[in-house]
Amino acid sequence: MPDPAEQLQRIYLAGFEIQTFERYPRAVGVIRDNVIALLETSSSGLRLIGEPGWRMGEVMGVLVNENGRQVFRAKQEVVQATPERIEALRCAASGKTSIGC
Repeated sequence: MPDPAEQLQRIYLAGFEIQTFERYPRAVGVIRDNVIALLETSSSGLRLIGEPGWRMGEVMGVLVNENGRQVFRAKQEVVQATPERIEALRCAASGKTSIGC
């Protein structure tokens, strides 16, 4: 099994901020360019919980389609999914750090 501490170190060195959240006690959040992904320890190392989303304060907005447009939604909060935000989500999900990944 890969060592989760070593995996987190590599993630940190790739430019991600690492944060814990009271709301998700078994998970660690990795954040870059306001994109957040939640990870948990599994038998094969760190594992992604769900899909990455957009950080909206202390919550994570998920990308959804509403009335023919894409938005990030966290309960009643909505943030427009601009082309720049969708690109940041795509880049963070790919693990690449350069602009235009």
